Amino acid sequence: MAVVTGESLKSELEMFDITCQDDTILDKMVEQCICNRIQADEMVLEWVAYSTTKNGLKLSTDTLEYFEHEVLNKKNKSKQSFRKEETRIRDIHSLQDLIKAEEEEENLLDAYSTPAKGSQKRALTTPEHPQSKRSAALLTSPGLLLSPASFSPSATPSQKYSQRGAKGEVVVSYGAVQGTRWAGRKDSGVQLELLEGPEDSLRCSYKYMFQRLRDVRNVLTEKIEEFGEGLKSHFNIEEFSPVSLPAQDSITVLGQVCCDSNGKLNAHSVLLEAGPEQGGQQIPVDLSELKEYSLFPGQVVVMEGMNTTGRKLMASKLYEGVPLPFFTSEVKTEMNEEPLNVLVACGPDRPDVCLLLGPFLDSKHEQIEKAQVTETFEAIFSRCIESVVDGTKSVGCRLVFVPSQRDIHHHFIYPQPPFTLPNISKDQAQRITLVPDPCTLLIDGVTFGLTSTDILFHMGAEEISCGTGTDRFSRILKHMLTQRSYYPLYPPVEEVNMDYEKFQSFGQMPLTPDVLVIPSELRYFVKDVAGCVCVNPGRLTKGQVGGTYGRLLIQRSAASDDGRE
Repeated sequence: MAVVTGESLKSELEMFDITCQDDTILDKMVEQCICNRIQADEMVLEWVAYSTTKNGLKLSTDTLEYFEHEVLNKKNKSKQSFRKEETRIRDIHSLQDLIKAEEEEENLLDAYSTPAKGSQKRALTTPEHPQSKRSAALLTSPGLLLSPASFSPSATPSQKYSQRGAKGEVVVSYGAVQGTRWAGRKDSGVQLELLEGPEDSLRCSYKYMFQRLRDVRNVLTEKIEEFGEGLKSHFNIEEFSPVSLPAQDSITVLGQVCCDSNGKLNAHSVLLEAGPEQGGQQIPVDLSELKEYSLFPGQVVVMEGMNTTGRKLMASKLYEGVPLPFFTSEVKTEMNEEPLNVLVACGPDRPDVCLLLGPFLDSKHEQIEKAQVTETFEAIFSRCIESVVDGTKSVGCRLVFVPSQRDIHHHFIYPQPPFTLPNISKDQAQRITLVPDPCTLLIDGVTFGLTSTDILFHMGAEEISCGTGTDRFSRILKHMLTQRSYYPLYPPVEEVNMDYEKFQSFGQMPLTPDVLVIPSELRYFVKDVAGCVCVNPGRLTKGQVGGTYGRLLIQRSAASDDGRE
């Protein structure tokens, strides 16, 4: 699937004489294209058809919201039902048998066909080992093999990447950045550690694919009960009522949001699933009386409303979660302490700490998908890491490596254990920190929440909202903080292989981080959400062209009244 950009959408719109100079509208359309997996031309065609039926509806962010709910969501449902009917499970042997049968059919038809006049120019010799075009297409071309030279500093970069424009341009900023000196502290006295400590963190690989449905259910039940106790004390709620018990008065119920089918959640498919203490049943929810809401599958909420029949809850009030407190350092901060320079990805500066989030050996790389590699995945990854470590040796900065489920050589599980680097020398290993995905780091008294899983993309395709007055990214980030989880979506998307027992131990937020780093395929941003600075640095490279990275300068100030610095 080709990458959809604002320029491609703009050119497609101009073909229909629709002028759009607002970057916000184009960004919204790019987001919809990515979330609904459609190309720019198809997106514009759908919009033109929709606006025509609405008497020439003008293009704006509000009309795009209506367009998404009325057209794109229904289109996704029809695609999903079609895929279910057409999907068949085949292994490699059945595919080979299918190809062989089709080849024999082609050869049989060729035997009864009359060659065209132009075909006499071709050589009428039979090769010793004939091969059909279909089989030849499955073979890979050895011309562009993924070799270790592609990770070498001396390798010639691609033409598009070397000729990229706007190198070093600041695309978005937060806080006072004018005249900032982006240089490290010269010394290596940066205190960097996992917040929970080595004994309470995911430090090594573990056995997975053995979890039982009963264990998954226990994890989800404990989450509902734990959140229920916190919400009850915070909002001074006396008790929760069973969701399916008929009542003539207003009741307050606790549960987890889910969908009534395998399709995408919408305002008419919301179910509330209660924990065992409240009956453990599901009940449909009518959201028509709520002035504003933002919901997603897996969200634990408290709802107040009427349930006169015991078969549907008419919600009138929604209680969402509250974020955890911030980290409070017991060490007194020196006012003249130099600021901390942090890079999220690898940039051209001299930072104190460089946070590198995977994938490093991307399973979606074209040459890996076509099996064009000449070495083992582990060998290529080791060479890639060595080039990063050697390239930053003169700088002396601390390196933090976060794995990704798209790293083809690493464990495909969430939470994901850290990398292992057995070939790194002891001198270099002192400035390397290998952490799991997700994790919470403590760097000189500042807490960083890190995850390489694209939760923004996954939740953006599932979340529904009405009347919130905030952008989608801010809503998703707030959900992460209030649900106190690095991946609050349930069920997860198919590409996330979740181990729920480990997720309960290592996938939750121990506190609200000062900085939350969530790289995504969606547009880069920096936002302040509930006092937490949330950074999406984007991707360092996008195909053969340059991408974006994040650069943070952190100056700790004196402690405030709540103890936060």
